[in-house]
This record gives sequence, C-alpha cells and structure tokens, in this order.
Amino acid sequence: MIKVKTIDKIAKVGLCQMGSQYDIGDHVDPQAILLRSTAIHDIEFKSSLRAIARAGAGVNNIPIDKCTAKGIVVFNTPGANALAVAELVLAGLLLSSRKVVDGINWAQTLAGADVAAQVEKGKAAFVGPEISGKKLGVIGLGAIGVLVANMAIKLGMEVVGFDPYISVDAAWRLSRHITKATNANEIYKTCDYISLHVPASDKTNGMINDAVLKTVKKGLRLLNFSRAELVDNKAILKATEDGTVSCYVTDFPTEPMLRNKNIIPIPHLGASTPESEDNCARMAVKQIMDYMEFGSIVNSVNFPVCQLAKPSAMRVCVIHKNVPSMVAQISAIFAAMKINIDELINKSRDDIAYTVIDICDAPESIVKKIQDIGEVISARLIK
Repeated sequence: MIKVKTIDKIAKVGLCQMGSQYDIGDHVDPQAILLRSTAIHDIEFKSSLRAIARAGAGVNNIPIDKCTAKGIVVFNTPGANALAVAELVLAGLLLSSRKVVDGINWAQTLAGADVAAQVEKGKAAFVGPEISGKKLGVIGLGAIGVLVANMAIKLGMEVVGFDPYISVDAAWRLSRHITKATNANEIYKTCDYISLHVPASDKTNGMINDAVLKTVKKGLRLLNFSRAELVDNKAILKATEDGTVSCYVTDFPTEPMLRNKNIIPIPHLGASTPESEDNCARMAVKQIMDYMEFGSIVNSVNFPVCQLAKPSAMRVCVIHKNVPSMVAQISAIFAAMKINIDELINKSRDDIAYTVIDICDAPESIVKKIQDIGEVISARLIK
C-alpha cells in the first residue's frame, strides 16, 4: 500500500482517482503528501516520504531546498486555477474603474422612503471611466497572464504584454492583437492599468517599489492577483495617498490597506471556485500517481521533467547529485550483477539528477547497492 497524507481539504473528485493500492489518511510516515496552502516548513519529513503535491501554483508554503536535499519531489499544478484567477482579475479591472465598492458601501447607509431620490442625488460621487479603449499592461504571460490579456482585448482594451521567459505554448495562445513590450519600463510609463502575473522570487520581490512608481503614468490602476511580495507595501500606500496610483486592487491585503480608500482588498479569492479546486486536485493526484507508479515527473518545481510510460517489467529510479561519473557507477552495478539494461534515461536540473533504468528482472538487493554510492540520495524499485 502507498500511504498518502492529506493536509487541507483536497477535493474528492481528485482523491477518487486513486485505486485500492493507495491508503489515504493522516499518516505519520507517508510516502506522499497532498496539500493546498498550509505551511509545512516546520514538519519533520520521514525517510519514507518521496513526493509532495501542492494543489495550486504557489509553493512558498513548502521548504523546497530541504525537500531537494532529501530527494523529495515537489509538484504544483500550474494552470489548473488559471481561469478562476483570470475571471477575478477582470472583476478587479472593473472594480478599480467604476467605484462599485464605494457605491455599494454608500448605498447600504441609505434609509427612508426617498432612497431612489437619494441615489439620484448622490451617484455623481461614484463616477468612473470605462475600460474600453484604455491601455492595459500585463507583466508575466504564463497561463493566467495570457488569459487576462486575451480577455481584455475582447473587451476593447489596448493590451501590452511583457515576459522575457514566455514559453512557446503561451506564445501560441497569445492573441496577435497584443503588443509585446521589450521591457517592463514601457508598461510602467504608458499604461492606464497594470496587472501582475509573475511568481515571487529574489528577482521579482518588491518589483513595484518607490523607484518604479515614480515612473508610472499618473493615476495608474494596479492589480496584483499573483503574490503579495511583488509590491512594496509602504511604497504602494504612499502612491495611493498622493494620487500616483488611483486604485490598487490586491488579493493579498494587509492591515494598513484596510483603511485606505484607494485600495480594494480582496481576501485571497483568486482560486476560490469549485471548478478550480477540482482541477487542482485532479492534477495534483495524477502527478503523485504517475510518480509513485511509473517514476514520471511532470510539473515539479525542484526536479527535472521526465515523462515516462508504464514500465514493461521493472524500473529502478535513482535520485542523485548532478556530478560526473554517476551514470557510469550506477550502470557498473547492473553489469556486475549481470543484469541487462533495456533502457536508461538521465535528466538533470541544477545540482540534482534523476536516472531511470528499465530492466527485465532484478533482486531487491540492487537498491541497497545503488544507495551505497556516495552521491546517491535515494533509489527505489518499481515492479
């Protein structure tokens, strides 16, 4: 039985994909973990743990370096919640323009038989511009950014996109009507609206700061449904107070933002749809199953991509450091035991490597012999 520990609520539509060889429960020594947003930095990982799958895109709640050192493959589910987030971004565009939130809050204070008259008298305070014909800058053209850009084009906006690392797949899906910026500064200086869609990293954290906000078009409406760390909180508070930014819509509110009339704080609802939760669960579960049963790795944030079919007989999966002569040392063990190698695949990513060997038959003892190689982190036999 393969023990799977669930942390957070994982949609049943995903869990039901697992067959009778899986034991899903609150295990203390699981071989796989499924989770959503709960932080597990302080959890002690048992030697049995081989994989963690996050039903969502962000993995800042998982200690990636620690997992890599222990040979634990970490998966996420990019794109599974893309439509849910993109739809909320479009809502954010409209909310930032039309003062709908302020208008609703004001309307809730009205009373008396003449509410209709009060509405007609007071509605002028909530006038806001249409988004059609305005320029939207989309920074980051991954699964969500492409959807947002394409949707905005259909709403009549002029859209400029920037992503130095855009994938071939994303480029194919991007509307031909979208202008490609050569750098982010083009977007900062000319756009009426900017939507951020990049991951949090050492390079992107604080990318919207005092220096950048001094270059933006006056009255910018900024949307952040990506990661809180991308925007410097002190800088955005100052910018919304002096009119540099007329509205900041964020899915990651902090306490000071709650008292700023030019900030719309949304309580992290980007992926909060039943469809999104189902999609993420399905993808996370499939990734765990493919890895545990076949050794296949897709959508890992710390290991190389290695897509594999079901093994015809036996498969040995070895995680090791990416150093010279490792494949030769592993192959030598098979040769010494007079075991013929049907197929060998070796993939690497930074300092880690993954070697998969298909064979007709081998004793369990081969795993111990491979693990005794100095730079090997873990090895397992799949039948």
